[in-house]
Amino acid sequence: MATRTRTTQENPVELPLRLEGGPKPVPGCAHCDNVAMERDRAQANGDGSRRSDCNVRMARHLADAHG
Repeated sequence: MATRTRTTQENPVELPLRLEGGPKPVPGCAHCDNVAMERDRAQANGDGSRRSDCNVRMARHLADAHG
């Protein structure tokens, strides 16, 4: 009798939905304010991809200019 090998995943992996606002802009920085406003517009329009892009841009800017 042949032994059967299981080739499927046991259970699906469930990742949490992260809804944090993302990196915080530095008060008084025009670039931070512009990116934050673009991120807010993306959120209001349901554009999660653009919102994520803005978070990446903000994080990079914070590290480069304010880090």
